Amino acid sequence: MDHEDRIALFLDYENLALGVRDHHGGRPFDFRPIADALAERGRVVVRRAYADWSYFDEDRRMLTRSHVELIEIPQRMGASRKNAADIKMAVDAVELAFERGYISTFVICTGDSDFTPLVHKLRELNKRVIGVGVEKSTSALLPPACDEFLYYDRLEGVDVPPPAARRSRPARPSSAEPAPEPVVETAAEEESARDVDTLAVQLVQTVAGMQGSSSGDVTASALKRALLRKDPTFSESDYGFRTFGELLRHLAAHNVVELAAGPAKGDPEVSLPEQGDREVAFGLLRSVVVDLAADGGAVALSGLKDQLRRARPDFSEKKLGYRSFLQFCKAAATGGAVELRWSPDDGDYLLTPQAP
Repeated sequence: MDHEDRIALFLDYENLALGVRDHHGGRPFDFRPIADALAERGRVVVRRAYADWSYFDEDRRMLTRSHVELIEIPQRMGASRKNAADIKMAVDAVELAFERGYISTFVICTGDSDFTPLVHKLRELNKRVIGVGVEKSTSALLPPACDEFLYYDRLEGVDVPPPAARRSRPARPSSAEPAPEPVVETAAEEESARDVDTLAVQLVQTVAGMQGSSSGDVTASALKRALLRKDPTFSESDYGFRTFGELLRHLAAHNVVELAAGPAKGDPEVSLPEQGDREVAFGLLRSVVVDLAADGGAVALSGLKDQLRRARPDFSEKKLGYRSFLQFCKAAATGGAVELRWSPDDGDYLLTPQAP
């Protein structure tokens, strides 16, 4: 049990319940999907929810069955109930961080940006912070402050209502023809899986950066943590994959990354493909420069990438692990495919082909 994360859960219940009611067609908040998501991440040792429970009688029974401690914040005349709940929750969280050193992870369930300073303080105290909020009622300031942010709407088991339907106006029928059935159009199409190619570029850049900044191997678990540091809302399920390992195997099958046995079972090493693809790309760059350069002339860097794409439409330096086209050209120059120099007169880099 010592290797498990100990989790403390704090729910700004009014924020969550009202967010679900307002954006999920009046449906009640369900705690179970949050509990299931946290059970996959560690052992929850503290569960507290803050609200004026006279407003949430049915919810109180549901939370009590899930062993959540209910902290009563009664509404008082002339006092701000919201601020009282926020302050009490923040004070309790910081106090617990100092008194219970074994708690490694704090889960702050709210979409309110007022809790951002609390998140910063907990991370300053070397605690991992996971945020949970309803997507349409969560402040844009909160997710980037967390180590990981889970949108309630995307959790397994949450029944999200379909978008409102809109009926288009049917054409007026003639007396001889039956009236056609009205066409039903959704106000917003079902959100398709996110662009896996865009994810592949981000993942390759991350692997390349980790390889460049560390002499050690890049494991899948370390890569997932790095992706979450870049985007705390990242989840492989948004791209149609059940696990991060399944996503990596898909990318490996398409030669985006390579996988090898790692130090632990289920945690493979992730690397970029061997230099073959890069050498092909360097050769492509050299051949384009040869075609564009006059005798003894040079080709400006500006616009050169478009020329490569005319020759090879699927060219992308980012899929090869380079953050920019200039970085790719510098690597090609280091590899001897081209010469690269800065021209103050032209205000641009100039490329000339290396002698074979």
